[in-house]
Amino acid sequence: MSTTITPLHAFIDALPKVELHVHLVGSASVATVLELARRHPGGPVPTDERELRGFYTFRDFPHFAEVYEAVSSLVRTPDDVATLVLGTARDLAAQNVRYAEITVTPYTHHRAGMAMPAVTEALDRAVEEARERHGVRIAYIFDIPGEFGTEGAAATTEHALRHPPRALVGFGLAGIEQVRPPYRDDFRAAFRAAREAGLRSLPHAGEMTGPETIWEVIEGLGAERIGHGISCVQDPRLVAHLRETRIPLEVCPTSNVCTGQVASLADHPLPRMLEEGLFVTLNTDDPPMFGTTLNGEYRAAAEAFGLGRAELTALARNAVIASSLDGAGKQAVLDEIDALPAA
Repeated sequence: MSTTITPLHAFIDALPKVELHVHLVGSASVATVLELARRHPGGPVPTDERELRGFYTFRDFPHFAEVYEAVSSLVRTPDDVATLVLGTARDLAAQNVRYAEITVTPYTHHRAGMAMPAVTEALDRAVEEARERHGVRIAYIFDIPGEFGTEGAAATTEHALRHPPRALVGFGLAGIEQVRPPYRDDFRAAFRAAREAGLRSLPHAGEMTGPETIWEVIEGLGAERIGHGISCVQDPRLVAHLRETRIPLEVCPTSNVCTGQVASLADHPLPRMLEEGLFVTLNTDDPPMFGTTLNGEYRAAAEAFGLGRAELTALARNAVIASSLDGAGKQAVLDEIDALPAA
């Protein structure tokens, strides 16, 4: 990707944005991970910056999952959790991000020995400090790590229902799609309970598996928004359904390349998804691990797919509309976006 600052790049940098698909641990900058690795030495994560950047070179998605788990193991105290949120808010503020929904996997924190109320207190404190220090509104999505099946679903549901952070807005399902049991009653029961409690159904699907996984989360989990969903283009009936229902898709192009889901940006289905009239948003997933930023994703889309101001503005508006902001919050960001071309 070019490093030359063009007028379009300047427009992207100034564009008010919303980030819908970013994982808490995966959002940690190299500096933050080094701090945690040195704070909790003796693990598999390098404490040297050069070695850490090499550590972030992934062979495939399972290898990425191993690296992600290793970094997760460094998050051992509630203060570590709050540090991650505040670091993410700082990085997002520098990109004119007004609001972000951060995906938290509380089960990993439980396994590290943190009590649910302590994790919630840290998340609540971080929301307040993120807005005071950086002017960014933060909300949370709690996701089930699919590989852990019943145990992961039960613990995530208990935390979401009994000790929810004040900014909890959604309930998700992530992990390696090939090994999570798609039709498990415990997943469906967890999502049913979360939805009854007022949380939105926001699972991952169709990232590393085919359209059948997307159908599963729509029909079995009542998905209101789908993480990734890029395999939808393989099924014309699914494309038609997504177009008709306007279910938003959280697309993360650089992530898909880095984890080997697509060979290159040139091979990414994003242009096809836009041509089909699908409700697409641009996101980062795990930005430092993939060497990207939200501004970088907009730049990559512009350069790889020939998107101009109008198309990029539409993507930014889509993210606002698909978000869990209240009506006034959405309108405020939309007004900022709409004012930018005339500024």
